[in-house]
Amino acid sequence: MNIVLLSGGSGKRLWPLSNDIRSKQFIRLFENDMGEYESMVQRVFRQIRKADPKARITVATSKTQVSALCHQLGEEVRISIEPYRRDTFPAIALAAAYLLDIVKLSGEDTVVICPVDPYVEDAYFEALKKIAEQADKGDTKLVLMGIEPTYPSEKYGYILPESTNEFSKVSTFKEKPDVKTAREYIRQGALWNGGVFACKLKYIMEQAHSLIDFTDYHDLFDKYETLEKISFDYAVVEKETQIEVMRFSGQWKDLGTWNTLTEAMDGHYVGEVLTNERCENIHVVNELDIPVLVMGLHDVVISASPQGILVSDKEQSSYIKPFVDQIDQQIMFAEKSWGEYRVLDVGEHSLTIKVLLNSGHRMNYHSHRHRNEVWVVLSGEGRTIVDGMEQTIRPGDVITMDAGCRHAVIADTELQLVEVQLGREISVHDKKKYPLEF
Repeated sequence: MNIVLLSGGSGKRLWPLSNDIRSKQFIRLFENDMGEYESMVQRVFRQIRKADPKARITVATSKTQVSALCHQLGEEVRISIEPYRRDTFPAIALAAAYLLDIVKLSGEDTVVICPVDPYVEDAYFEALKKIAEQADKGDTKLVLMGIEPTYPSEKYGYILPESTNEFSKVSTFKEKPDVKTAREYIRQGALWNGGVFACKLKYIMEQAHSLIDFTDYHDLFDKYETLEKISFDYAVVEKETQIEVMRFSGQWKDLGTWNTLTEAMDGHYVGEVLTNERCENIHVVNELDIPVLVMGLHDVVISASPQGILVSDKEQSSYIKPFVDQIDQQIMFAEKSWGEYRVLDVGEHSLTIKVLLNSGHRMNYHSHRHRNEVWVVLSGEGRTIVDGMEQTIRPGDVITMDAGCRHAVIADTELQLVEVQLGREISVHDKKKYPLEF
């Protein structure tokens, strides 16, 4: 089975755990069989491998999420990188071109496209295999997965099947109607569009070439910034007449808000949390190194992270986005391919960061024009390279680097250090990279 997982989104509705780099699919809130916390993307990968150990998985995502994906899934994960955010139609077109021109699949190969972050059980992935098999027959252009609806939602597209069979031809497909229309669709037997479909790769490429002028993957990648932002549903599905839908009645949740997310959490508390007996129906997620004490609250979600603190009635938490839009804040935590970092302090002319490098990884060899840096090693062993000179480092060592100095750090074991940036102009854009051979 060839699967393309669409990994998009910036972090608004699950603030303060999510941000522009750390979308909801990277938050570790779900316990696996080992009792360890895993993210949505880790959970989905594990479930796919269980359903089909030989599945070939490609993640289509923006370049800002690549480091987090590599951190959580390993360096071997196959990624189709979107240089800019352009909605699902351009993302799917680019992924299809990537599979054809780079991975060297055939246009006759079937691919299943689905979101990276549904909260589902194993039956969902068995259903993915079924729609792949149906699409592989070539009797129809597209095979969709339709979810049995539970209420008239404006958030989803609606699929009206011609019959109540497991597989049925589609009579109507409509994107996100109002509540009154959605209620009427449900009365007629409509299904939610789960964002899942299967088809031949050549079909995606035919649709892409009909709407975009490009020759191959590299040409499409180079033109990506100029492409119209449009969803695959609007660009393709609503116009296609040869569609089938597979009815899915298993567990399926879209965990897009704190209210729906807490319903899927295995426990009520993550992190260091204390509550008294007067608390009822509360969920607390604490990513800080200090305790959170809650007393006498009902139907509340509390989340504390380096990005901020949320205390909200569960129902009201669904309306968080416009308030978060007003917050102009530096990213305080991020997972990278080499490890992770957390901002400890922001001063007028300084920035203090705690950095963790995974064993065997390193930072890029780079320099800054407008700031000096100081590294203090907290734990682990590694090496620094400063202007070409290599030095072994251990806990307690202090390394200073003036502006313009080329530098990198290499972790021989898991390495923790504090980085202090000093200067009147501290910016993520003040960085020049150099090749490093060692």
